[in-house]
Amino acid sequence: MKPMTPASLLDQADWTFPIPVFYGPGRLSELASIAASAGMTRPLVVTDRGSRELPFLAEAVSLLREGGLLAELFAEISPNPTDADISAGREMAREGDFDGVIAIGGGSGMDGGKSISLVARNDEQLWAFDYDAPTSPPCSPDDFVPLLCVPTTAGTGAETESTAMVTDTERGIKRCVWHNNQRPAAAILDPAITVGLPPSLTAWTGIDALVHAIEAYSVPVLHPLCDGLALEAMRLIGPALRRVVADGADLEARGAMLMGSCLAGVSFLKGLGLVHAMSHMVGAVYNTHHGLTNAVLLPIVLRANREALAGKVEPMCDALGLDGRGFDDLYGWVVALLDDLSIPTGLAELGVGDDRLGELAAKSHGDAAAATNPAQFSVEEIEGVLTEALAAAR
Repeated sequence: MKPMTPASLLDQADWTFPIPVFYGPGRLSELASIAASAGMTRPLVVTDRGSRELPFLAEAVSLLREGGLLAELFAEISPNPTDADISAGREMAREGDFDGVIAIGGGSGMDGGKSISLVARNDEQLWAFDYDAPTSPPCSPDDFVPLLCVPTTAGTGAETESTAMVTDTERGIKRCVWHNNQRPAAAILDPAITVGLPPSLTAWTGIDALVHAIEAYSVPVLHPLCDGLALEAMRLIGPALRRVVADGADLEARGAMLMGSCLAGVSFLKGLGLVHAMSHMVGAVYNTHHGLTNAVLLPIVLRANREALAGKVEPMCDALGLDGRGFDDLYGWVVALLDDLSIPTGLAELGVGDDRLGELAAKSHGDAAAATNPAQFSVEEIEGVLTEALAAAR
């Protein structure tokens, strides 16, 4: 019997969990056929303002048009998407009679695209789809335009689910929107289109993916599927992140990061934690980069959760390939990684002031991610964490 060739991160592969996923270098070339298979004839390509001029955007639109699809670009999504951005996108989608959305970019581009696809075909208001609302609008799958997701960073992992984070400009908070009957028809994971990502964004988005995996695994409920995905994400991201920041053209490391980010994104169906609860609100108030804010907050939240992480630390150390198996080994590895990646040590370096910490604490306490943190903290305790994190979170 001839032995099979071991799988490589440079191979192409398809899987169908939790949606159809097309992985591998060069898969962007299949965008038009995948969009057509999803029923699109006139897709609206949605991305963030910072990605508007990047080569992969022009390539994606050209591929769609060459494939016979009447594609147009909407690139008015803010770094932290707002309800106003989504309203503008909805208006363009309706006026142009677009029958699909292709969300392409980092977390902001995908959150923007997913949110536009949520409201483009029905008459519901965006906040009717609030994840934390007791009921959802009575929409069927036909009430939403088809959606494809193409991540261009290895961080958010948002490409397999409908959930999207949007800033409520009236309330000054980030809110999650979704509907159970709206899911991406497919996702394309092409590590080649992440090669041009600058080292800083590679680091910030990579830490975001790592935090997803750590926080999801730390949620104290029984969920072996999500736990397995979170640990595998750590196994992929742990050795790859330094490699890809040092050499952005390392396609194998890019593949490990993109695959790890996707797995981590699925794993946090289980929930997240206090890093995200605080980061959401810091981003809403100060417009900070989400991945960078997560990176700054990770060490101090690990310390705050130390006692509640009993039983979780050793498997995480194993997945990350550490020699030691204790909390200090895990924490030391995280701190060394953040130091190597030149992550700021405190929130003040991100422009956060000391005059709104009480407001941030109250908003963070109400965030859904705070409810699944392994330890529960009062508003006053969260304010204490933020106060300490202002000057030095590690």
